[in-house]
Amino acid sequence: MKQDLETLKTEILEYLESKNFVVFRGCTRMADSLPAVYWDTERYPDYRQFLKVARQAEVNIIVFHHRELSSSFIDETLDRLENSEMPPEEYQGLERRLRDLRAYEGFTCALEMSFDYQGRLYLFAVRTSWFEELLDIADEIDETVVEEESDDEAPMGGGYFSRN
Repeated sequence: MKQDLETLKTEILEYLESKNFVVFRGCTRMADSLPAVYWDTERYPDYRQFLKVARQAEVNIIVFHHRELSSSFIDETLDRLENSEMPPEEYQGLERRLRDLRAYEGFTCALEMSFDYQGRLYLFAVRTSWFEELLDIADEIDETVVEEESDDEAPMGGGYFSRN
């Protein structure tokens, strides 16, 4: 059985509706500019506890985001692998693992709920282990990617910049 968060997604949305929360379907807020406080999903994985805190804080709107693994994410990661300076043995291992991860295309890989309270962003976020692995692989590749410098963007002597 492949790990998928689809069942949890459905359960959370039904729970939110049953408790009369307003659900705003938004994008991930992990890069928001507000100071963020993350829920400890390792020790307290029950989303109901997170929502109980929201209710006690008199928050009525929950931003809900989910992500499905797309083939384009894997394709882009494979493209970055091709542009990396990864040693051949590591390259082949990562390429094989990325191709294996295609089995999860279309699966829900991440769920996020959040709310704002007194200038802070409160987040409940879970990801599948295979998506965490994919993100780790992408980070590992990004550390070895060779950045191509464009000649028309290179600074000129004296600290001045010209596109002429």
